[in-house]
Amino acid sequence: MSLIGIDIGGTGIKGAAVDPDAGQLVGERVRLPTPHPATPEAVAATVVQLLDQMGVDGPVGLTLPAVVRAGVVETASNIDQAWIGTDAVELFGTATGRPVGVVNDADAAGIAEIRFGAGRHQAGVVVMVTLGTGIGSALFVDGVLVPNTELGHLPLHHGDAEDWAAESIRELDDLSWKAWAGRLERYLELVERVLWPQLIIVGGGVSAKADKFVPRLALSTVVVPAQLHNDAGIVGAALFAPERA
Repeated sequence: MSLIGIDIGGTGIKGAAVDPDAGQLVGERVRLPTPHPATPEAVAATVVQLLDQMGVDGPVGLTLPAVVRAGVVETASNIDQAWIGTDAVELFGTATGRPVGVVNDADAAGIAEIRFGAGRHQAGVVVMVTLGTGIGSALFVDGVLVPNTELGHLPLHHGDAEDWAAESIRELDDLSWKAWAGRLERYLELVERVLWPQLIIVGGGVSAKADKFVPRLALSTVVVPAQLHNDAGIVGAALFAPERA
């Protein structure tokens, strides 16, 4: 049975049907712009529109760029502040009329990479960072997720690390790949000093261009690009969809 994964990001909302056993998208991926302001009601309406375009029935797993505990949103770094305290499971369930599950976006991408991608069969501590509008993170110990780590908010360069080293900052500041890799290296050195992982996986859409920056990173820890690239969030989201409609 296919499940539906929807990845809600700061600039786009994308979704597809997913084969949860193979970790692969089934059929076409649909993408719509994230509404601005990205209030709960506006995002839910866009999700309904996206599902209508997909035309696929079934339970849905969704990601949010936020800490999510028991379905309730606790933070709102790259979405509207109105999300804080919102029961996202209830919101999306009511809007779509379907069973839904909701998870932090980086945690979803990390789960996909641990099960089907670059982190498969890797023991010990593994960190995945997703580079996009901000910096998300997923932490695993022997394949078990430690949820909602939010390592993009580690202090660096007089503020949050993501405000200095996110992929969006590379574009905003028109940084060369070399200059941005230097910033990213300093951030990952901080992660390394705090957690001493066996492996760091770099994800997000920019992972498709990993050859431009990963070889420039000089760390003690092995750094590899995500294998599922920008589909990791969709695949991981689907794995959090309720098993039965």
